[in-house]
Amino acid sequence: MEVETIVTEARKAKAAGATRYCMGAAWRNPKPRDMDAIVEVVGAVKTLGLETCMTLGMLDREQSNRLSAAGLDYYNHNIDTSERYYPQVTSTRAFSDRLDTLENVRQSGMKVCCGGILGMGEKEADRVSMLVTLANLPEPPESVPINMLIPIAGTPLVAAGPIGPIEFIRIVALARVMMPTSYVRLSAGRSAMTDEMQALCFFAGANSIFVGDTLLTAANPDNDADAALFGQLGLQPA
Repeated sequence: MEVETIVTEARKAKAAGATRYCMGAAWRNPKPRDMDAIVEVVGAVKTLGLETCMTLGMLDREQSNRLSAAGLDYYNHNIDTSERYYPQVTSTRAFSDRLDTLENVRQSGMKVCCGGILGMGEKEADRVSMLVTLANLPEPPESVPINMLIPIAGTPLVAAGPIGPIEFIRIVALARVMMPTSYVRLSAGRSAMTDEMQALCFFAGANSIFVGDTLLTAANPDNDADAALFGQLGLQPA
């Protein structure tokens, strides 16, 4: 995307009440040819007064240092699930690769946004193990997205059985207890949640959401729907 296009969308996000702007690329890892453009985008969005976040795949230390020097506030890199179940989800990288990127991000001075996806066929113990991993990092992530799988036709996980609402809410509550200073972010899957389920997630400890027309590859509730729900629940955006 052109820099001005990204900045235009960031302005819209800020006008709608967003405080942080997250930008993603579907890469295994950034290439050297990508870095100049990424740095330019970070600077352009920061001039709007927004916090910046990116998710670009794995980072080596040199890349994380450069992003930090450019002023990137947060880096998102989810561990997705437990170390035990991880090989059932992806074979293109190891669980340890995820942890290495998180360490590079932290050592470079950026804040960490890291969570996982529920409903991929994992067991409850895997969900708990994922949170144990995050809570026991040298410093827990400042931002912990809890995603609900959105089954996409043609993908291997389309047949995964859906996670029950109460099962999902329990993990949100556990994340809040285990990482009391983190923002627990109700993330992908909100479009498939009832207002009642979202309300229970907020009451259980979720205190942040992703807003926007789409969340990477899937639909996201529109701003009017979020505002109406917040109004019903008496929640005031920061």
